[in-house]
Amino acid sequence: MNPVADVVVGAESEATVVVTREVTVRHFHEEMPEVYGTPFMIYLMEVAASQAIQPSLPPGWTSVGFEVNIRHLAATPVGRTVTARAKVVAVTGKLVTFEVQAHDGVNLIGTGTHSRAPIDLARFEKGLAGQST
Repeated sequence: MNPVADVVVGAESEATVVVTREVTVRHFHEEMPEVYGTPFMIYLMEVAASQAIQPSLPPGWTSVGFEVNIRHLAATPVGRTVTARAKVVAVTGKLVTFEVQAHDGVNLIGTGTHSRAPIDLARFEKGLAGQST
């Protein structure tokens, strides 16, 4: 079975979040500015990418992040809405590659690429259970 057989180059999705203090770097490090944290921006990009291909995956399958190459371009203060967009640009072997970007309504705040690997969720979780300590 080829889990990416139905994934189409050009498939797109987006995900949105309002920046709250809990997703700022200051929330974790008081000496840092109260701006949207890079890990949260990357997570939002991953959510958009996952949503773009989920309808094309076989039943019982999902995808996990494999690679990120992201530049965080601008600071975003609390209160702004960030929208991440992901577009499938390549399907090779068992990987799907996306162009991703994030915008805060004022600035393009992030751009880059992201790859995801489809997995059979039940098989993956069974493997994790075998690794428990």
